[in-house]
Amino acid sequence: MATQTRGEAPEKRSGSGGAAKRETRTTPALFFRQIVSELRKVIWPTRSMLVTYTVVCLVFVTFMVIVVTSLDYGFTKLVFALFG
Repeated sequence: MATQTRGEAPEKRSGSGGAAKRETRTTPALFFRQIVSELRKVIWPTRSMLVTYTVVCLVFVTFMVIVVTSLDYGFTKLVFALFG
């Protein structure tokens, strides 16, 4: 059964490697221009959104610290009670 592909077939490489076509490299200037153009597409959060996300993250981390500390303290007391 034949495999069907879309678009162009992949380029076959020769075994020698020396005859293979080398791809051109991107210049640093073009690379940074592409970075700037991609960063312009980013939707940056507003200051209020950033404050909200930061507060939510800090509250969650504080909650998780309390939970893990409580469990650690409880298991420590339990182990000392069992094994003295």
